[in-house]
Amino acid sequence: MNENTFTNEHILAWMTFYSEKMDLNLEKVKLLNICSKKRNVIPSVETHKRVMIFANESHKDLFYELWEAGLGECDVWYGEGQNPGGLLRHARVRDLIQKEISSPTVLLVVNENTRETYHFGIKNENFSRGPIHYVGSEIRAVIMSLLHVDSNDCICVVSGESIVIEAAIAASEGTIIAVENDLGSKNSMHDNAAKFGVHNVEIVTDMKKETLAPLPTPRLAFIVATKTLEEDIRNLLAVNPRMEFVIYTLELDILSQIKDIFERNGIQDMEVLQISVSKADKNSIFVAQPAPWLISGHA
Repeated sequence: MNENTFTNEHILAWMTFYSEKMDLNLEKVKLLNICSKKRNVIPSVETHKRVMIFANESHKDLFYELWEAGLGECDVWYGEGQNPGGLLRHARVRDLIQKEISSPTVLLVVNENTRETYHFGIKNENFSRGPIHYVGSEIRAVIMSLLHVDSNDCICVVSGESIVIEAAIAASEGTIIAVENDLGSKNSMHDNAAKFGVHNVEIVTDMKKETLAPLPTPRLAFIVATKTLEEDIRNLLAVNPRMEFVIYTLELDILSQIKDIFERNGIQDMEVLQISVSKADKNSIFVAQPAPWLISGHA
């Protein structure tokens, strides 16, 4: 099947068909064409009341994936074929988990139990457990506000699993490049990408030019700093000489080197922010979380 299963004409015809059959206000519908494409279906359904999905056999287990993500109570109206016609079938997602998509299919998924918004700061217990110590959700929310992610963005995230997931949800039409250079972190990253249903994550193990060359060019890099920070920065500048950077570190000795590293590599307008969060435990005693420094600049 051609990956362009649905042309603009097909999509417009199906939208008109649904509108007439269901008295549907199309202004309130999010459209997703996922035919042989990497689109974040689950986050879209979780944050929109009405999502119209154009699918084909490249996503044959879509109903099961929606059910597995906890969306079994959503209503679905669906029709088959490139061109609209006939009756629209209606069911709950939970009733369709045995059904595979084997031909062009158009689904309207209605999730009345959601608020049409997305909040940064996913709770840490929602992530798959692995070798990673996840940053606190409140701190992650601040980090996301610094990244200014838009829907078509491309961002490279080095050793920052939870930031990868949050950024992938925000950049629903873009690409997040996750650099995980050890096997345990790489496996955990795969688990989290599957768990949150984000299909726009490209996982790599290094930042060599030949590794990054086939991928979209990142606008910004978020790096959890290690002793290889300057090498990481130079590798990224080789891909995008105008790269923007946000560096995360808890280590004072690394922090003290960043100003010189930035100057040697032509990175300007350095800003430094430290975040401190304290939370009360079950005994009403305030416990401080690690207080990272965030250092930003652009080439």
